[in-house]
This record gives sequence, C-alpha cells and structure tokens, in this order.
Amino acid sequence: MASAANSLRLCLRASRQISVRPAASPFLRRALTTTAAQCARPGRKKGWKDPSDHFEFPEPYGDKVFNDLGEQLRYSLENDELTEAERETVQRALSEWENKPNEEKLEEQQIIKEIDKEFAPLRAPVRARRNAFWNAEEQDTDLITDEVGEDDFEENDMMAMGHAKLEEHREYREYARIAVWEMPLLSKFAKKFVPPKDNEVLRFRYTTYMGEFHPADRKVVVEFAPRDLTELTEVQQGKLCKLAGARYNPEKQTIKMSCEKFELPAQNKRWLGDTIARLITAAQDPTDTFEDIPLDTRHHKFKNIPKYPKEWYMSEQRKNELLAQREESLKVDMKKRRAHDLIDGVKLIQQGVLSAVKEKEPTMVRVKAR
Repeated sequence: MASAANSLRLCLRASRQISVRPAASPFLRRALTTTAAQCARPGRKKGWKDPSDHFEFPEPYGDKVFNDLGEQLRYSLENDELTEAERETVQRALSEWENKPNEEKLEEQQIIKEIDKEFAPLRAPVRARRNAFWNAEEQDTDLITDEVGEDDFEENDMMAMGHAKLEEHREYREYARIAVWEMPLLSKFAKKFVPPKDNEVLRFRYTTYMGEFHPADRKVVVEFAPRDLTELTEVQQGKLCKLAGARYNPEKQTIKMSCEKFELPAQNKRWLGDTIARLITAAQDPTDTFEDIPLDTRHHKFKNIPKYPKEWYMSEQRKNELLAQREESLKVDMKKRRAHDLIDGVKLIQQGVLSAVKEKEPTMVRVKAR
C-alpha cells in the first residue's frame, strides 16, 4: 500500500492544481429563449473547430518528468513557495524516502502509477454541453443514481420499471411459498379455546398489518361492562359510568377506551389497565357517590328501530283454526282425485290449444284477373 509520503504527494499535487478554464464564447443577445445560441461568429468558416474542445489542464510542474518521489520532493523544496510547516513535512517525507530500501521504492512507484491511471478520468476537464439548458449545465461524473442515462444504456439490460415488476413478482412468490409450506406448521401451536372467567372482564383489541409499518398498529382498545365488576355495588357502578363520560355506551351498557400515545402496544395496554384501576378506586370512594348528578347520555345517538306491534302477533287460537281449514281442504282434494273429479289446469290448457288448432280452417283469397 502507499505510504505517508505517497499520500502527501497526492495532496500537494491536488492543492497546487492550476485552475485554468477556457474563456466563455460570446453569444449574441436574443429575446427569451431556452435553446442554445447557434449563430455564426465572425471568422468562423465551414469545418471550424473550437480550440477548447481538446483543452487539458496543465500539470503543476509543467512538462517536467520526475523519475521517483524523492526527486519530486527535492524539486519542491528548492522551487516551491512552502510555509515552515509544509517544508518540515516535505523534509520528513524526503528523509523517510531516502532511508527505504530499493525494493519498497520500486513497489511504491508502481502503486503511484496505478493510482494515476485509475484517477485519470476524474482529473479530466468537464466542459459545458452545447445542448444543455442555457449552455450552463455541467455533467457530474461523481453522481450516483439508480437510473441509467440514455447515452449509457446499451440495450443489454431492462429498464428500472422492468426490475420493479420483477421485484413485485418475487414478493408474490415469497408469500405464496410461506402460505404453502410455513402456514400449515402453525397448527402445532394451536390452543384450545377457553372461555373467560368471571374475573376476566376486560376485552382488549389489537391492530396488525402483517409485519408492515403503520401508525395505527400500536393502538389498543379495551371494552368492559360495569355490571361485570362484582366488587362494585349498583351505586358505585353508576358512579363509574358517570366518571367514564362520553366513553360509556348507554345502549350496550359498556365502557370503551383506547390508547395510542406510546410506541409499543404493551405500553398502551399497561396505561389502559392503570387508568381502569384508578377509575374503580375513584368509584369506590365513599365521600361522594354522585347520586345527585344525573347520567349524561347526550354524547350517544340512540337508533330508533321500529318494532313489530305485539297486537299484530298471531294467537294460538288463530293458528289452530288455520291448520283445521288446511286439513279439511286436503281431504276434499283427496276425494275428488279418487273420483277423477279433480280439475287439472295443465291438461285443460293443452286441450284448449289443440282444439283451437283443429278448428282453424284456411281462408280463400280472390285473385284479380289480368
């Protein structure tokens, strides 16, 4: 690997780079436009080339070529204008270079040549493109992007939309494999349903989006009925409903609460449990029972569902009368069927159709004489 002297050489070479750029070509003033100026300039003839097309930045030491790093460091000490700190650093690097064996010097020279060859494209001048916006946009060679430029695309690969479609198809196949091979294994962890006990009155509800992040996946909802709290009296249950306020549903006679202020569902569940415990403690406080305060249900909208009047219900006596009438009509039909007196509507229709076809006679049509 390159030593400290080699790193110092590269830094000095970059810091002493002479920034010489070609002068911008004068353009004629025009009205508002977004296209590059293509007007003919004085002295330009057919086949004329811009001398700045092949412009290269000059090297910091001109055309002078050094055989090794030591020679370059000596030249820098003699001819460059260096500060005291820079001169000490260069002198220290030169002494380190002179004390090294020849094999290491040759190895470092080979590494320097490889580095120069590798970073040669980055030192190349970047010129403004003629077809760019207002001829001022420069191409950034260090830009890292997933998109492939139109000039660099050689039609040997798919575009970004094609890769996105393939990624979507791979995701479908992954979930299909999970459904076929891994989901059936979950039956080993199935547990028998056990109904809740009398002291388990809180019903918690969680929300999940199957492993995907969503702001609502931490929300926890709890619902319970005050009448299920056997340790509370009727007066205390009424006080608990009044303390719950708008969270009490007078139709279902349940209290419903939710929490999503914390990041994890377990934290929200713990907060709900502590809140319910505080409500029960406040309801058991004998100093004030809230009996003089009426239960406010203005927050709940009662649904007016019409009910079938009880007076319209069929009585047992009327049901028996209808059954007796149906039995009598069935007996009469059976007697007529045995005596062949029962009228068959299908046969009557078929006979009527046949008789109408037979009675129809052709009508004579008079033909006019020519």
